[in-house]
Amino acid sequence: MYALVPTRTRAASAVAFACLTALLGGCGSSSSEPAAGGEPRRGEGLVSNERPGPAVAYKLSTHCGITEARYQDRYYELVPPLHDGNGNPPAGWGNPVQPGTLTPASDTEVVFTDDAGHRVAFALRPGATTWKRLCD
Repeated sequence: MYALVPTRTRAASAVAFACLTALLGGCGSSSSEPAAGGEPRRGEGLVSNERPGPAVAYKLSTHCGITEARYQDRYYELVPPLHDGNGNPPAGWGNPVQPGTLTPASDTEVVFTDDAGHRVAFALRPGATTWKRLCD
């Protein structure tokens, strides 16, 4: 047996359904915590679960302390910088450079690691086109 439903009622139901779908579509977690497994969620910086670029071998300049890094023509800084108080790298770091690996962690952060166990995260300097401080 078929029920006869006026056209107006079906149209009103379709509009109500569309409105409800639009309202509920915005619901969800607004947490800035990463998704399970530590991978970024869509919409939180990266467009996908892939990093913005590959890890690269990197010679970190340390002569005047650990202050900045450059990755794919973008400049990053360490705040506060690491130094011994006299503008030199802290004990245990090479001078004038420390060889290691530079890995993008997000679209605004790169992480330097090395075989000595150092791990330093640098934040993007938006709009930077050169080093903040040149070391002699």
